[in-house]
Formats: sequence, C-alpha cells, structure tokens
Amino acid sequence: MRSVGFALALMVLGCAEPTATLPRPAVPTIAGAQQNNSYSISAADRTVYARLAQMGGEGEPLYVFVRRMFASADSAGARRLVIDVRSITGSDARLLVPLIKGVATRDRFVRPGGLVLVVGTNSFTPMQNAATLLQQYANPIFVRAMR
Repeated sequence: MRSVGFALALMVLGCAEPTATLPRPAVPTIAGAQQNNSYSISAADRTVYARLAQMGGEGEPLYVFVRRMFASADSAGARRLVIDVRSITGSDARLLVPLIKGVATRDRFVRPGGLVLVVGTNSFTPMQNAATLLQQYANPIFVRAMR
C-alpha cells in the first residue's frame, strides 16, 4: 500500500508545473526554422494555430506559453487547435504536461476534428509521447509534413 502511495506522489510531482526555471542548453531545431513558440487565432473559422519551436532554453518557458495560448483560445471561443511540432527534435517530454492537460480539459479540442497535430520527419521523442497521450484523451488528426 505504501508503494502505491509513493508512486502516486511521484506521478503528481512529475505532472506539476515548475515553479522555477533553470538555464538550459539550447534545444536542437531544424536549420533555418523559427526559434520561438508562437500562435495565432483565425477569426474566420476560430482555429488556433500553435507552432512549437522550442521546449526549453532561452525565452518564455513552455508552460507559460501554453497557459497564455489556452487563455487566448478560450477568450476567442476557438473550436479547433492545430499544433505544429515539426521543429521539436528532442527534449524532456514532461514539459508537455500543460499542453496535454489543456487539450484534455477542453471538450471542443477533444472531439473529432478539434485537434490537428502537424509532425515532420524530425519530430522525435517528446512529440511521440505527446502524440500517444493525446491519442488516448482526444481524437487528433495527424498530418505528416515532409519538411
């Protein structure tokens, strides 16, 4: 029984948002790719297009970016989320917990057609983990970009 409690405590700690950020080495990305995470919202079809270009390193922490993106999506009444992860080639998959939680707690993104993941030939470990989890909690459409 104690081991179950210990395992649950470890899981909760692993899912918690970080309270401090430490300097991290630059995350490798596709040459010539945009270096910052960004998002935009189309007013015409209420679609959020989010491009994840880095998971750590310099700039805004990922959990802050994700929180800001979901707040904007909620206030705009977004119905669809497109996440472009072609530039992510490796990092700590635990950094994606806020993204997965944000999708899983919004019915409009969980429904079929509400979530699109754009992956590329260089998308690697954290994106594979995120895709597996999102497939369990949502109904994503996967699009494979050739570059």
